[in-house]
Amino acid sequence: MSFRRLMRIVRRWLLMGVVTLLAITAGLFVYRFAFSYTYDDSLEGVSAEELAVHVKPASGITNIALFGVDTRPDEPTRSDCMMVMTVDADTGKVKLTSLMRDSRVEIDGHGTQKLCHAYSFDGPKGAIKAINETFDLNITDYAEVNFVQMANLIGEVGGVDIEVSEKERKEANKFIREYYESFDMEPELIEEAGYQHLNGIQAMTFARIRKGGTGDDWGRVERQSIVLEAMFDTVKDKSMTELAGMMPRLLPYVTTSLKKTEMLSLAKGLFANGKPEIEHARVPADGEWEYGGANEQYIVYDLDRAAEQINAYIYEDEPIGSDRDSSDEE
Repeated sequence: MSFRRLMRIVRRWLLMGVVTLLAITAGLFVYRFAFSYTYDDSLEGVSAEELAVHVKPASGITNIALFGVDTRPDEPTRSDCMMVMTVDADTGKVKLTSLMRDSRVEIDGHGTQKLCHAYSFDGPKGAIKAINETFDLNITDYAEVNFVQMANLIGEVGGVDIEVSEKERKEANKFIREYYESFDMEPELIEEAGYQHLNGIQAMTFARIRKGGTGDDWGRVERQSIVLEAMFDTVKDKSMTELAGMMPRLLPYVTTSLKKTEMLSLAKGLFANGKPEIEHARVPADGEWEYGGANEQYIVYDLDRAAEQINAYIYEDEPIGSDRDSSDEE
């Protein structure tokens, strides 16, 4: 073998070694930083019975509870936003079902309560159990962000475009001003009503207001859905490369009971056919609820019907609020 040929072989192996080393380094970097989230092990060892899990037919469908929580000094943590995220690995579809925080439900050991109180009583475990019991679901895991982290998440995707009414603008600006002043910063207010590009703080505040003629809890859930959908609209326009690049910045804001291997498995199924399709629904449907309680503090509706609607939506793609029940009886 000539010296020149030997050097070509050596250079080739050196190049392969460098490429391999870079690939391993990149893989370790992605694994380390793409999964820099907060893992909550409090549900480890908790039985399906303790979470009131309802057994479902085998499928590629996974249901996860999503919580947007409010943490304030010297006050119990409250879940102001509650959703069920359904990941269908077979179809590459994500369904988000909003649950009304003020829904009147029965909570073990606490009697008649608002659904959101389950989180205050027993954290994610209590909230998951209440959701499973009320809506006949099989949730065993959750993910949550607090509302300051939500502002950071929205900021990381570049903000969102949202239609803002004058009443919403005025009410949101009260809390935007309060937030910025708490950090001795000049507030970035929503300057006018109409279709606006909102930054993270503006969008987070817009999603949380419910007074000043902005629609109470019902209006707040609508705005939370609007903000989430606007976020997903922004994200779904990103390329796979851009999405991969965003994950290390987004995941540190998330707390979840899902392990890294479980998250990888979900992501693999979800992105197997490209970017997933995202849908959103809400329970109860329009026209199927009313205010109840001595001070009309509850949102009251037929919980059995709601459970049927959610399950039909998740497992049969049946729109919530359709005439499915009446047609089945004919």
